[in-house]
Amino acid sequence: MADITLRQLRYFAVLSRALQYRTAARQLGISQPSLSLQIAALETHLGAPLVERRRSGLILTAVGRETAQRAEEILRSVDALGQLAGSAQEQLVGTLRLGSSPTIGPYLLPRVLRGLPAAFPDVKLIIRDGPPRMLTEDLMAGQHDLILTQLPVPRDDIRHEFLFREPLLLAVSQRHPLAGQAKISRTALEGESMLGLNASYSLGRQTSDLAAASGAMLRQDLEGTSLDALRQMVSLDMGVTVLPALYVESEVRGGGGDVDVLALRPEPYRHVGLAWRSSSGNPASYQRLASYIREVLAREFAGTIRL
Repeated sequence: MADITLRQLRYFAVLSRALQYRTAARQLGISQPSLSLQIAALETHLGAPLVERRRSGLILTAVGRETAQRAEEILRSVDALGQLAGSAQEQLVGTLRLGSSPTIGPYLLPRVLRGLPAAFPDVKLIIRDGPPRMLTEDLMAGQHDLILTQLPVPRDDIRHEFLFREPLLLAVSQRHPLAGQAKISRTALEGESMLGLNASYSLGRQTSDLAAASGAMLRQDLEGTSLDALRQMVSLDMGVTVLPALYVESEVRGGGGDVDVLALRPEPYRHVGLAWRSSSGNPASYQRLASYIREVLAREFAGTIRL
């Protein structure tokens, strides 16, 4: 009989958290039949079923719960061993898989990538966008080595490195009574209809909190699917919103703009950083990448963000 493989343990660890074959297969980037075969092989080796199918999803058997716990311990040890050599190295080399929030990456990473070959000729960066909640799931499933995301990431099994503080600016249509002003108090938002991203985005939750604190009314019937969608709805007098400073610099001020942007006092802002699994340790390569990104920010966005 073949030995238990790390692949089987990793697949089952993800399945034990997702409790759905379809969700687990998506997180692992494989097909459901492939996942089922690996789980079946593990069950055969152990001589006992690990999951029971229910109409609402899966539940773990007693053996499944014990196996999931042991698998997590083994995988943490393997991750730590795999990072041992890399953590001691000063050079950034090899392939790094970076997940990025679509409200951050498109407005920062092009500047980062432009100088990356000269700064780190031996590294290859693979970038995938996704909403923050999905980014975190995929990070823990091993799809990403690290993620560029809004902080904090409220999990004990994820570490992060702070990169920058980004102001959030109020966007109004060019016909709005507030248009043309440089800055306003948050109290001026009382009674305004505010638009935001859905709650899977940290920025969406932050916009909702701002609306509640300032007396604005968050529109429940309309949710933006992207920053571009929010801006376009604002331009059509459907409400006001807040947009991150890097987005404003790239898409509003840099592209002519179809909305007006104003500073709010006190200034709302968000923190952005790199995050990775705690089981990966504190790799020197991640620290070097963070330092390089901060250098790019200081050089290219000194008047836009705060380091």
